[in-house]
Amino acid sequence: MSIKHGLLTILSTGPSHGYLMRQEFEARTGGTWPINISQIYSTLQRLERDGLVTTLDDSEPVAYSITAAGRTAVQNWWYSPTLRSTPERSEVSIKIALAVTTHGIDIERVITAQRIETMRALRDYTILKANLPSDSDAETTGTPPPTKTATEQAHSNAWELVLDSYIFTLEAEARWLDHIETRAPQLQRQVPNKPTAGATAKSGSAAIDSTGAAK
Repeated sequence: MSIKHGLLTILSTGPSHGYLMRQEFEARTGGTWPINISQIYSTLQRLERDGLVTTLDDSEPVAYSITAAGRTAVQNWWYSPTLRSTPERSEVSIKIALAVTTHGIDIERVITAQRIETMRALRDYTILKANLPSDSDAETTGTPPPTKTATEQAHSNAWELVLDSYIFTLEAEARWLDHIETRAPQLQRQVPNKPTAGATAKSGSAAIDSTGAAK
């Protein structure tokens, strides 16, 4: 999600200023995408330039309101799929790809190190999700759950969904590492030896000698 659409979404519920929008954005996304206040205001300036938001008169600090064009933009964003034509760069997949195409790399060691980290992260996110208070906890322990406002409950629900996304992604990565572990050694054996620069120069020199071009 772009910061642009995040801010338009917040402004679609009413005017606000940068600091409050930053708080709202981070609360509704579980703090998983922290943004600084300069990013907020630089984005707002671009939105104002493009006619998607406008400033309110005599407001201090400066407050912003969404325009009709801004509402159209955010509506189009809601109901358009997020394209996957340009996948995000994954350091894990790039490292594995380089490892299976490089001689002398212990691919099993690379995979084992990554699996340990993947499982650590998966455990941490699972614990975070398990520690979210729920109504079933109150039924089990007899302890009333902490009172939450409707807004706090909505933010908690959003955070739980974000955690689910992280957990599913890490589970998929663990399965992918299992898959790679069975294939990588064979793939690595198929990598041709790359001639060294010295060998290439020597070979080229020999070819010239054989044709007499260098003489």
